[in-house]
Amino acid sequence: MRALIQRVSQARVSVAGRETGKIGAGLLILVCAMEGDDSVRADQLAAKISKLRIFKDEDGKMNRSLLDVGGEALVVSQFTLAADTSRGNRPGFSAAARPEDGERLYLHFSAALRGLGVTVANGEFGADMDVSLTNQGPVTIWLDV
Repeated sequence: MRALIQRVSQARVSVAGRETGKIGAGLLILVCAMEGDDSVRADQLAAKISKLRIFKDEDGKMNRSLLDVGGEALVVSQFTLAADTSRGNRPGFSAAARPEDGERLYLHFSAALRGLGVTVANGEFGADMDVSLTNQGPVTIWLDV
């Protein structure tokens, strides 16, 4: 699975003007299931993200995890993270999981984060979403598992 995470002071997502998810301080997690991914990878990604030390400690160093700071997560499906731009000017997305697998793994990933003790809000799988955030730092990290 692939994720792009951003440390945020706040983030929200809406579909057709209806807010589907909103968080305060924590992580905006754009996530993409890739062809061949399974629930084991979704669990690994959730564990990695929950323990990734990218929040400041009392000395101002990035030494605390999402779990350490009690941060929230806004999880948004983002199949375009699978983009292949190696040829031409139009990205290809054949490396992304099929939609039914992508949705299943997206939901599994969100549930895995919740199971680790993270408060999770979600976007809507497959929808045209508006995402807003305040990136804190800025801190933006790409992860593949």
